[in-house]
Order: sequence, then structure tokens, then C-alpha cells
Amino acid sequence: MKTKPDLSFWKLWNLSFGFFGVQIAYALQSSQVSRIFSTIGADPHQLSYFWILPPLMGFLVQPIIGSASDRTWNRFGRRLPYLIVGAAIAIIVMCFLPNAGSLGLSVSAAITFGLFCLMLLDTSINMAMQPFKMLVGDMVNEKQKGLAYSIQSFLCNAGSFVGYLAPIILALFVSNQAPEGEVPPTVTFAFYLGALILLICVLYTLAKVKEMPPKLYAEYNGVAEEESQQQKKGNMFVQMAGALKTAPAVFWTIGLVQFFCWAGFLFLWTYSTDAIAGHAFDAPSEQKVDGVEINGTMYSDKYLFADEIMVIDDGRLTINGVNVNGIVVYPDSVMTADGQILVKGGQVFYDKGVALARPGESYGKQGDVLLIDGEEVTLDAPVSTVVTLSTVTPDHKLSTAHIVVERDGKYEKEQVAELPSAAGAEITPHYTTVLNAQSKQYQDAGDWNGVLFAIQAVVAVIWAAVLPRFKNRRFAYSISLVIGAVGFIAVYFCNSKWALTVPYGLMGCGWAAMLAMPFTILTNALSGKNIGTYLGLFNCTICFPQIIAALLGGLILGFFPLAAAGTPQAGAPQTVYMIVVAGVLMLLGAVAVWNIKEVSAEKQRAEAEAAA
Repeated sequence: MKTKPDLSFWKLWNLSFGFFGVQIAYALQSSQVSRIFSTIGADPHQLSYFWILPPLMGFLVQPIIGSASDRTWNRFGRRLPYLIVGAAIAIIVMCFLPNAGSLGLSVSAAITFGLFCLMLLDTSINMAMQPFKMLVGDMVNEKQKGLAYSIQSFLCNAGSFVGYLAPIILALFVSNQAPEGEVPPTVTFAFYLGALILLICVLYTLAKVKEMPPKLYAEYNGVAEEESQQQKKGNMFVQMAGALKTAPAVFWTIGLVQFFCWAGFLFLWTYSTDAIAGHAFDAPSEQKVDGVEINGTMYSDKYLFADEIMVIDDGRLTINGVNVNGIVVYPDSVMTADGQILVKGGQVFYDKGVALARPGESYGKQGDVLLIDGEEVTLDAPVSTVVTLSTVTPDHKLSTAHIVVERDGKYEKEQVAELPSAAGAEITPHYTTVLNAQSKQYQDAGDWNGVLFAIQAVVAVIWAAVLPRFKNRRFAYSISLVIGAVGFIAVYFCNSKWALTVPYGLMGCGWAAMLAMPFTILTNALSGKNIGTYLGLFNCTICFPQIIAALLGGLILGFFPLAAAGTPQAGAPQTVYMIVVAGVLMLLGAVAVWNIKEVSAEKQRAEAEAAA
């Protein structure tokens, strides 16, 4: 068997350059898709379920792509055909996804269309991403694989940096506002820019990278050409099962490390904004009506109607009227003379999570002055609020709706469900406390969260260049994860936005190692015969822990105490604890690294040939 020659730096660079464009697409998906769905009308409390889709699609697609590419030989190469198909689909979907709310569809149809685009986008990104990992395994010798995967890690984080900051940069040139239900131009053009860069990167890769022909590949990877042809004809799924049975031990030991690390980062992506909003920005909490109990039965839809009267509107009781001096009026706003808002936008106003105009309670005293829709009214007696919940009669027909859009003063309801008659009904609202996502503090935290992830990406780029200088890979891998774990846990002790830059920078060291080290160690232990199949299966060790973490995150969060009374976040979940849990998982991953026993496929083959 021939030894693969050393490649120049720029040849190694060209093998992975397309990863830059693919990662921009992935970063835009990670940072902007929730925003897109929320804008077109999705319930933000249910968005977390959408995020099971990306790792699930990776879990299903990547092993098939890996195995199929092992069996592919055509004029474009072995791995590159899948890059072409995946990138082409991703480019098309990136042009459609941000326009889901601008196609004249109903809210539910727009959400369905967006969800379908998300599935296609993540599937195509997985198709386009996988070939770059396999090209390094195919064409780079063991001595240079550490450098090759570090270059790939550098390009990956550089692409993430551009994707995270693209909407903020574009805000200097285009508007950050759009009509209701439509995505802002900054996000739309960010996706267009990402699609253009991805196209350029793929064309560059096709121009610069030439895969080995089958005969040469067989010579360099110790695979007989007739064996390759036989593999091409075999059953793909039988071959995947066989590959798992004969997988080297390092496949499973690295997989254990992957489980801890990727579960930890899923928690970071899920809870980071809320964690820093409550912990470092003092975002206030608010009470939300998370359901209504009617005669002992709980209904959790966010909209409740009595005929056409809105009872609960997106987690809040709706004011039906205000009794002022014996007359019921229907104001948009009610404010006390000293500036205290009681009703705003026809709804109960919440201050620090507390509803100020509770149903049926009285406010003020005789002689006080209220501003009702901007006009001064002197009270002859205390004013009381009248809410729809207290005025539902047996004649009203109750119903819930999952999606509601108000157009020209009328409600357009979708996914409507009729409820039992209100006759004799005892109706009780149930509350939950969350951070106020509309508050300035929360929005400032959301903006800063993007900056923190960009800092993490920059540090990861720098650390990726340092990793090849370590002589002991296991030590480099483990110490990087320990540094990352320290960053996760340190978030708990940082109460200012500037202090948070340090722990997020430390996380970048762990992230760089997660991207580079596993594939370096694994591909060194694999022969050329099934390397694509193994890398596809190995990507399941990235997807599976994310699926588990997404399903268990809410349950784990429930074990931690709520924010203490007297704080702005009183009663809200303390999501910062989930970042600490992520740090503990990273520490477990660092310990598991020492269970890895590195092996060399080339050394094993050389010893076998010498013995023969």
C-alpha cells in the first residue's frame, strides 16, 4: 500500500474551504429560524420542539450519505456529488425560508411552509457538510490530519462568525422593521448573502479539488479495486450494520465523549439568551395565563373566546371594559395621574410580572384623576375593571384557537376547538411566570447573546490553530474540554454583560476541540474501505445527544428553584443553572477522553504487511 504524500497548506485549505459557506448557512439557521417562526405567528413557547428536527434529520441523513458516498464513483468524484446536491438544495431553500410570511399564505400555512423549509435546509446542510469531513479522511495522511481538521475548524468558526453577525451588519444598510407577519429585510438579505457565499464556496471547491480515481484511491487506502466494486453492489444498510459490528473500539469511546459534549452545547443554545437576560441584564418576569380550567378540565391553548369576545389573548386576560363613574367604557389605555399604567392595548398591564388591574378589583378613590385614552376623568367612586372572564354567561359559546390574527378589528382564528357549554361553568385561569421577552432588558440580552457567540467563534478559531502544536492529542482534547467547562460554570458567577465575554471565550476552546479532535483520532483508526460509512454513522454521536437533551431539558430545568421573591425575575425559572449543567457534562466529557485508546490504521496495515 502506498503512503499518502504530504499536501501543501493551500491544498489542505482547498479541501475544506467550502465548509466556510456551509457553516454560514448553519449559523443563520441556528440564530434566525426561531425569529422567523415567531415573526410569522408561531407560538414562541413551542419553538423548542422545532429544534428536535435538525439533529433528527442529521441522525437519519448523515449515515446514509456516508455509506452511499462510499459506493459512488462518477465523473464528479466520490464525495463531491453529494456536496453539489446538498448545496444546491440549501441555496434554494435559503431564498424561500425568510419569505414564508410574505407569500400571502395564512398563518398556519406559512408556519407549515417554514417548517418544511427547515427540514429541507437542515437535510441539505448535512448533505453538504459531510463530504468535507470525508475528503480529509480520503486524501490526507495521518501526520497531517490534525492540521487538516484544524483548518476545517477554523473555517467552520469563521463561517459561524459571519453568520451570527450578518443581520446586525446589514442593519447599517437596510431596515430592521417589516410589516406584521413579515421577516425584516436584515434577516432576509442575510439569508440571500449566505446563499451567495455558499454558491461561491462550492464552485471554488469544484474548481480546486480533484478526488482520487478508484484505482489510485485503492492503492493509497489499502483497498483492492475489485473489493471497492463489490462494496458498490452490496446492500447499503447491511454494510452499515456490518460496519457497526466491526467498528474499532475508538469509535465507541469517542462517541461517549461526544454524548456529553454535544448535550452540553444543546443546553447552551437553548437557554443562553434567557440565562443571561435574567442573570446579567435583570430582565423582569411576567405572569402569563398558560391555560384555563373549566369545570375541572384544563385547556392550554393561548387564546380563549366567548363567542367573538377575546377572554385570553396570548397568555393575558383581556379587558372587556372599565367601570368609571357607573359607566362601562372600553378604553385602549388607562393611566393614573402619577403615570402608573393599569391598562395598555386593551389588556391588563403587567409591571415586574404583576398584573396591575386584576379582575373585579377597585382602583383609586373619589376625587382621583385617571387618564383614559389620554383624557382626564375625575372619579366619583373607585374605578373597577371588567374582564371578559368575569362576564362570560351561559349563553356564550366557548372555544379555543391556536393561532389568531387581528385584521381590521376582526379576529381570524385557526385551529379552533369548541369547548363545553359555559352554563354553570366555573372558569379559573392558571398562571405561569416567565421572563418578559418584550422588555428592553431581554431584547438587549438577545442582542448581546449574538456578540457572545461571535466571541466564542473567534476564540475557537485561534484555539484551532494552537491544537496541532500539542504532541499528545488526548491531553489537548481533554484540557480543551476542561477549559470549556470552566467557561460554562463561570457564567453563573458573572453578573454583567462584559464579564460574560470571558466565559464565552473559554467555551470557544472546548468548541474548537469538539470540531477537530474526534475526526482526527477516528479517521486515523479507519481504513479507506468504509471511511464514509463510519463518518456518517459517527455523526449520530453528534445528533443523538442533542435529541436526548432537547427532550429532557424542560424536565431537568424543573428541578431547580425559581428566582427569589424581591428580584426583578421573581418566580421565573433560573435557566442559568442549565448552563452550569452543561459545564458538568463537559467535565464528564473531559474525563471520558482518557478512555480513548488511539490506534493507527496505517501502522496496523504496515505491521500486517511486514509480518506477511
